Amino acid sequence: MNVVWRILFYIGVLWRFYGCRHFIVEAACPKGCLCLSPAQVMCNSGELREIPLKNMPLTVETLALQKNIFPVIKSDAFLGLKALRKLSLDRNNITTIKPFAFRGLPRLRDLSIQHTPLAVVASFAFAGLQNVSQISLCHNKILRIEAYAFAGSAGIRLLNLADNPTVLVETNAFSSLSSVDRLILPSGIRNISQDAFFALDMVGYLKLSFMDLSEVSAFTFRGLTNVKLLSLQESDLGVISANAFDGLDHVDTLNILNNKIDAIHELNITAVNHVRTLRLQGNHLLETPEPGSITLEGLGVLHVVGNYFPCGCHIHTLLDSPLANGSYASGEDFLSKNYCISPLEVNGLQMAQLDIFAIGRCHEQVTRENLEASGAASLAASLVHFRWCQGSSSWWCDHSRINYSATVALLHPYGLVLLAYFKYFRLKIS
Repeated sequence: MNVVWRILFYIGVLWRFYGCRHFIVEAACPKGCLCLSPAQVMCNSGELREIPLKNMPLTVETLALQKNIFPVIKSDAFLGLKALRKLSLDRNNITTIKPFAFRGLPRLRDLSIQHTPLAVVASFAFAGLQNVSQISLCHNKILRIEAYAFAGSAGIRLLNLADNPTVLVETNAFSSLSSVDRLILPSGIRNISQDAFFALDMVGYLKLSFMDLSEVSAFTFRGLTNVKLLSLQESDLGVISANAFDGLDHVDTLNILNNKIDAIHELNITAVNHVRTLRLQGNHLLETPEPGSITLEGLGVLHVVGNYFPCGCHIHTLLDSPLANGSYASGEDFLSKNYCISPLEVNGLQMAQLDIFAIGRCHEQVTRENLEASGAASLAASLVHFRWCQGSSSWWCDHSRINYSATVALLHPYGLVLLAYFKYFRLKIS
């Protein structure tokens, strides 16, 4: 009998402490929610039209608000939940996030908003998240990321924006993110504004893939500093404009992989950028860069392999460029590692299989070289003319000062003979 009484006594004690506690938690739980404990609340009923702060336990650490119909997250929407560490807002009907929506959550670490109709990440929507380390914004309808959307949220380590139909990334969109280890942007971006990555510091991994750009505009990467890996890949980059990489600083590896590139107006990577490794691989370049448009200096390693270049008369310009010369300096055979994209009859052919010397230079290239040579010869002839006529008042010197074309005639071998004749004639009549 004593054993039975002891069992009943322990049951009573357990009911007193756990049963009553459970009853109290249920009584204080918001309508439409299930309070599993003072620290864990689930509101997945599908009927909530607004965020239920009333009766929400202030001790909640994990809050799941999923599959509901509220369209707006207002400013300071979770004010007072200072113990909150993990917040999930997946599969709601969210279309708008107001500025400073998550302010006042000093312990929040993990924030997830996925599978919603959210179309715009508005300015300051995720501002002031002092200790958040991870934000997942995947599988939404995000078309635009506005300036300063994450202002003051320096602790974010992972920002995932994958699987959104994003078209525009505005200037300063990622300003203040100074600890991001991985920034995963969506596919299909059509416009990256100047300074879009300004003040984005200490990035471990930044991948830009499956973009559809008309151009990589000037100063796109200005202010982006201390990046372990920056990769532009599997995209239509359009035109790489002048100054596109100006202001990019301290990059361990810059990858430009498997892209279609209409033209390179300028690719200027110098010691100022502190890029250790540049890898151009698998790209299809439709136009040969103009002479002087590519500068590659201060690189530790340069890989230019598996690319497809025009192999017409401009191939000589390509072979004179730092792309080819830098490859040879890195111990790689440029011709054997790259291929032709045009003309059609050599499409896909390894460049090493071409008879380079049988390919004539383009007319404009020949003209340019002749002009450069002509300019050099003209300068040399001018110096000869100046020294001969210095201190002289002969009729030929006076005439040549009026009609400088006589000096240009000296560019040819016959002109030099004529010069000797006039010099002899001058000596005879003096």
